[in-house]
Amino acid sequence: MPIRLRLALWYGTLCTVLIVLVSLLGFSAYTRGQYQTLDQVLVLSANHVAVGWREAGTSYVLEADISEIQVAFRLYDNAGQFKRGSRLEPPLESIQPQKVLEQDVSVYADPVARLLRLPWMRSEGAFLLQQGQDGQRWRVYVTPLVKEQETLGYLEALTPLGQLDASVRWVALLLLAVGLVSTMAVFGLGLILAGGALQPIARLVETVQQIAHSTDLSMRVQPITARDELGRLSVTFNEMLENLARASEVQKRFVADASHELRAPLAAIQGNLELLRRYPNMPEADRQVALSEAEREALRLSRLVADLLVLAKGDAGMPLRQTPFRLDEVVQEAIRDATHLTEGQRLEARLEPLEVLGDRDYLKQLVVILLDNALKYTPASGLVQVELKAEADHGCLVVRDTGIGIAPEDLPYVFDRFYRADKARRRDPGGSGLGLSIARWIVERHQGSIQIASQPGQGTTVSVFLPVR
Repeated sequence: MPIRLRLALWYGTLCTVLIVLVSLLGFSAYTRGQYQTLDQVLVLSANHVAVGWREAGTSYVLEADISEIQVAFRLYDNAGQFKRGSRLEPPLESIQPQKVLEQDVSVYADPVARLLRLPWMRSEGAFLLQQGQDGQRWRVYVTPLVKEQETLGYLEALTPLGQLDASVRWVALLLLAVGLVSTMAVFGLGLILAGGALQPIARLVETVQQIAHSTDLSMRVQPITARDELGRLSVTFNEMLENLARASEVQKRFVADASHELRAPLAAIQGNLELLRRYPNMPEADRQVALSEAEREALRLSRLVADLLVLAKGDAGMPLRQTPFRLDEVVQEAIRDATHLTEGQRLEARLEPLEVLGDRDYLKQLVVILLDNALKYTPASGLVQVELKAEADHGCLVVRDTGIGIAPEDLPYVFDRFYRADKARRRDPGGSGLGLSIARWIVERHQGSIQIASQPGQGTTVSVFLPVR
């Protein structure tokens, strides 16, 4: 079911319930007021006649023509026998006053009005409903005629309810008609308002469908100027498209760079194997050279694939193992491993005891990457220093070298995947440019940060900040 129709149904149903409640309350209030006014007229008229009867033994009302207010009276003796009536004689059978005083019959036509019925005045009598021969209802009020604690008889006041019942029915039909018309109007207005409110969403859906069919991430939805949820939705959706476009470009560039980096070692391996196949009787020295080169390129390819796998795990959001350990011991192990990579450089370390929570293997890989880069780009007479110290609520690992340094224009891109400055390419033609990307990923997954500062010809300093346990 469309949202527009659902909203219209919700609005219409809610308004219909409110209309029904208001109509019932209004109808009940009107009905109660009309019938209570009629009961009040009967009580006042009966009291007026009763006062005259007790004082003078008769009342002029019984002899007068009171057809305008349509109230009739009937007198009964103390035994409940009918004695006489007024000029407006009702076409009803006589009653038994004693039994009527033992009950009180409501006149309200609807149950809501009965629930809302409140006592409007105090009286000594009781009410009754009677049905005339013509089908008309009559409201009857019976009260005893008491004088000096002696019951002289009973007085019955009657009035027809035909006109009032017809008026109540007419009001009920009017409220029903108004309720139906109002309900239909509310449903129609709800459809119109919902359609207008959802029109921007319809345009948004149309744009999304166009993007899905064309795979063109450069398209944008039309901004909604209203400062509401729909306006924020359009802005957020455009921001999402921009992020997707950037992610798509990064992915394309990554695939292209990875293909380029993988192509070189594969081509070298394929060329050497082709050479060995064509010339099975080549000299042994040449054979060893071809095999060594193929083995070297295979190792390079293996390292590149391993680096790509680490980055792929990072992109997939794979969790790291979180265990407490001494970071200074891990750094010391990495320094011992890196000693085999030195070619005359001096390697110095100043380590303070420091305990962190994280993945021991990945943090060791981080230190090895930093030491490997420092040793590659530091001449044989240079110095590589490693320092580990605690600062406030974090630990600081610093790897400082006296190598060739990094040019200022290359410094902002050293953490990008496959990025290698020209000097770095000449210094290490077999590198892939993924080391610092992996290092940054490891640091970020440990809720840390990494910074790099360098001056061409003076060396490079890499600082890693990790939260301590």
